[in-house]
Amino acid sequence: MEVVTEKEKDNIQLTPQEQKLATKGVPKLLLAYAIPTIIGMLVNALYVVVDKFLIGQIPYIGSYALTGVGFAAPVINISSSFAIMVGIGAAATISIALGNREREKAEQILGNALVLNILFAVVLTIIGFFALEPILVLMGATYETLPFSLEYSRIIMAGIIMLFMSFSMNHPIRATGNPKRFASAQLLGAILNIILSPLFIFVFGWGIAGAAYATLVAQGVTALWVMSFYISMPKIRFFANGSPVKLKKKNLKLKKSIVLAICSIGIAPFFMQVLGSTVIIVANHALLRYGYIEFGSGAAAVGAFTVIGSVSMLFLMPIFGINQGSQPIIGFNYGAKNMDRVKQAYKWAVIYSATITVTGFILVQLFAPLLMQMFVDDALMTEIGSVGMRIILFSMPIAGFQVNSAGLFLAIGRAKVSLFLSVLRQGILLIPLYFLLPRFLGFMGIWYAMPIADTLSAVITFTMVMRELKSLTNNNKLL
Repeated sequence: MEVVTEKEKDNIQLTPQEQKLATKGVPKLLLAYAIPTIIGMLVNALYVVVDKFLIGQIPYIGSYALTGVGFAAPVINISSSFAIMVGIGAAATISIALGNREREKAEQILGNALVLNILFAVVLTIIGFFALEPILVLMGATYETLPFSLEYSRIIMAGIIMLFMSFSMNHPIRATGNPKRFASAQLLGAILNIILSPLFIFVFGWGIAGAAYATLVAQGVTALWVMSFYISMPKIRFFANGSPVKLKKKNLKLKKSIVLAICSIGIAPFFMQVLGSTVIIVANHALLRYGYIEFGSGAAAVGAFTVIGSVSMLFLMPIFGINQGSQPIIGFNYGAKNMDRVKQAYKWAVIYSATITVTGFILVQLFAPLLMQMFVDDALMTEIGSVGMRIILFSMPIAGFQVNSAGLFLAIGRAKVSLFLSVLRQGILLIPLYFLLPRFLGFMGIWYAMPIADTLSAVITFTMVMRELKSLTNNNKLL
């Protein structure tokens, strides 16, 4: 008579997606989850690159418009950080709930996430309507660039509810074991943006406003696609096998314990996004000041920095895709108390990420001037940006380790540690370096700040990760 272990009995009760999370070989499973996400994120990164390229090509005003978008970016990023908090927080808590066989709780989390997204979006739209211009001036926008920053960000903020629905509510799809559907939403929005941007900017003659309208239309269509996943439509074959976690009216009432659970985990990526935007603000102010002193043009320095950010996204987005692909594997198996698979998922995420970041490092060091020239036909901006790109992205090989380490702590519910690692690099190290280094090294100090901050934070992160992995190995539990 065949003996069935308790663990095997538990596995028999799992859905097909959950069976894969619990039993499939980790290297292949991670690729199965990460590749669709990477494709979606790469297309999204390509959209951002194409959008910046097209804005830079607007006749007569391209360089000013591109710099204006650079000043608007922190405002939009800070606003979207609330979507990130809810989306990633909900995804992580849903993964753990499903690992614990608590499907009803997972549905409560989903319903509360929807309501939180709507509330945050409405408040941000109101704030953007009344206070956008002084906020942009505070960001550093000048009389040359403010009109472009204002025009672009007003349109985006007016329709930010669409960004929340398309982006934030997409993350729980990944948590339910449907990486392809998660990636399809990313692909849909990005491809629509790539198609609509040149049409709106040049054919319709809407200029920088066309880029903003293209974004809103694409996000609106994506939002409909995302939300359809959570609603049962058995009569339509394509939607018949939707989410195992459904949106239900009874779960739309906010529950304090669930809201706190979502926000406590989502607060780390929230602060990461806010700090990232704060870093851009501080960097833009330093670039304006020292760029004027060094080159006679602070706007050219800010524009170069904007291009560098776009190029870095092409290499960093796959890393974020790998990290997001590992999260449901880590979260589910942590909830199921299978720590060996947790460690395997983290290890392979770091290995796959390192392959990409080392490749990116080589390409940047060899072709930085060519990459700059793809965006702008401006000799000064190309000169400034080529040097800056090589220095800023010198630490790219360790970026994958940092991202996946913060993701590990986030996926197992260690939000405080993940938050500390996020604050460490950008708040504790990078922002002070932007203030201090230019005082001693001039303009070049701005470029050197990021690789120094990356290296120092990586050393501290390594120590904390090794301690955590040792705890999982020896005690089969968290410290």
